[in-house]
Amino acid sequence: MKKLMLISFALALVMSLLALAQEATKPGETNQEPTKAEKASAKAVSLSGKVSADGKTFVDKDNRSWTLSNPEALKGHEGHEVTLKAHEDAAKNEIHVVSVKMAKGEMKESTKKDEMKK
Repeated sequence: MKKLMLISFALALVMSLLALAQEATKPGETNQEPTKAEKASAKAVSLSGKVSADGKTFVDKDNRSWTLSNPEALKGHEGHEVTLKAHEDAAKNEIHVVSVKMAKGEMKESTKKDEMKK
């Protein structure tokens, strides 16, 4: 019975040491590299600006140029003024588009053009 208790205690001790070995060496530090999603901002930000003619970059109202990580999200909006909801990675000057809305001024102009055609 004593041997069984001793083996159980030793096994519990070894398992707890293994669990602690996986913990970070300093508080708040992790052993794993942050994922791409963690590097980007956790909360989607709103940006207004113009999509480039090739649809691969976006220039916001502050004339800051962003590379698009998912240019297919802006397909059909090339050269247009839009408002984006996106996750930004400021270190890479890159954004991941979540949603797109046409700028209000352009929507009115396109509506007027459509009405003139009728």
